[in-house]
Amino acid sequence: MCTRVVYLGENNTVLTGRSMDWGQDMQSDLWLFPKGMSRNGAGGAGTPEWISKYGSVIVAGYNMGSADGMNEKGLVANMLYLAESDYGTTEGKPPLCISTWIQYTLDNYATVAEAVAALQSEPFRILAPILPNGRPCSQHMSISDASGDSAICEYIDGKLVIHHSKAFQVMTNSPTYDQQLALNAYWEQIGGATFLPGTISAADRFVRTSYFIGAIPTAVDKNYITSVPEEKFQYQAVASLMGVLRSIGVPLGITTPDKPNISSSIWRTISDQSNMIYYFDSATTPNTFWVDFKDVDFSNGAPVKKLAVAGGKYYAGNAASQFVAAEPFTFLADSVTQ
Repeated sequence: MCTRVVYLGENNTVLTGRSMDWGQDMQSDLWLFPKGMSRNGAGGAGTPEWISKYGSVIVAGYNMGSADGMNEKGLVANMLYLAESDYGTTEGKPPLCISTWIQYTLDNYATVAEAVAALQSEPFRILAPILPNGRPCSQHMSISDASGDSAICEYIDGKLVIHHSKAFQVMTNSPTYDQQLALNAYWEQIGGATFLPGTISAADRFVRTSYFIGAIPTAVDKNYITSVPEEKFQYQAVASLMGVLRSIGVPLGITTPDKPNISSSIWRTISDQSNMIYYFDSATTPNTFWVDFKDVDFSNGAPVKKLAVAGGKYYAGNAASQFVAAEPFTFLADSVTQ
């Protein structure tokens, strides 16, 4: 129900874009979390506890969990739906509720390599409670960093599988990532300029996104740069990547209840990891806004702040100054262990 893609451009320009496809309004707001926050994994007895090393800006789902975000070091984490997810049992390991998985990653790691090295030992096991819409939290996570490195983390048959490579720029939903790569290899032989699969299925979106991210310019485009604000390449790159996300999105109102991998695109984000700007684009409001990290206070002891988006609120330009102090939301906990 989502698409994530990493853009690699000239002058070490790195952007990560994602669309959130969901069957209803998730009442999403943006949150600013400073470093130094006391956290726990909302998994009941024995759940991990930690102090956040890094501040982050995230988008919350139902204000019950972090769905997407970037930390002050340029590490980006994105949560996407994967029907095949199987988290297994805790097997004596600390239980961590999936609502905190993204935040745990953003709080603790600065690079993909650092995160992979820590996560591959499976220091905890995921608990997946039921979401407010009645569906289980069946998800996988992508991470990327300012160098362009990338990893896809999936729990398959009760074990964590990590695909780690700068080449893994695209991620959607079902099937599992190894099968997505095999399907995409077939379509690469045909060639996207000849034919591309056009449905809104996750597999077809994977193929189209892979083609488009390889087709858009990765350097200044003389045909359009004069129309870009300040004629800066960083903004051209954002525009190109947003075009990819919109082209593979699912129009608002299209939702298939019996096929959880097909739902409307309700919002999109682009994390500019080179210039530390977080863009937000809602399908239900008329413009895109952004948060420039140079205008954000992530220092230890700084207040938690919220930018209300739910309920049709919208902003223009740099909205960093419009966050207001707020009590942090409570992460969704696993009801069995509470």
